[in-house]
Amino acid sequence: MTGTRSNALGAAQVREVREADPRVRLIDVRTPGEFASAHIPGSYNVPLDLLREHRDELTDSHGEPMVLVCASGARAEQARSVLAVAGLDRLSVLRGGIASWEKEGGELNRGRGTWAMERQVRLTAGLLVLTGVLASTAFDPLKWFAGLVGAGLTFAAITDTCAMSRVLGLLPHNRTRPGGDRALLAALTGDGAAAK
Repeated sequence: MTGTRSNALGAAQVREVREADPRVRLIDVRTPGEFASAHIPGSYNVPLDLLREHRDELTDSHGEPMVLVCASGARAEQARSVLAVAGLDRLSVLRGGIASWEKEGGELNRGRGTWAMERQVRLTAGLLVLTGVLASTAFDPLKWFAGLVGAGLTFAAITDTCAMSRVLGLLPHNRTRPGGDRALLAALTGDGAAAK
């Protein structure tokens, strides 16, 4: 496990690493709602936005290796970059994220939560485009609104970033509970038992 370059592991490799070293921590960087809907047993939820917000407070005090998890691997890779800059260096990313884990027969704890962020983005973008097209029948220039959304999605795909997901991440169902930040960060800096 290295920090300066991504060390992407497949689901089977993550299982092997966990069996070989029980200190390995699975850090799920999805939103709390996504984590509540399905997560790998024994993983900790530390949302990507929380990592970005508290990056200056993070240190490699526990020295335990971590595997970062998200829906597809993209947010986990972003989290790896944030944590590497903060000085944590025993980091890997679950290649393909939760989707790959499940596809390869990995166990998931399921509950009630929100939709995955990708699904929330697809719904929001679809509604914005549909609204722009329908409204353009009454006021023609609104067709450009739909085009603007399409341009934003294209930019998001090319740059592997997504401004819409960052905005949606601010909605209450995608945020941590007030005062819950410290307990979630404990998964990286200390005991972390409360974050499972």
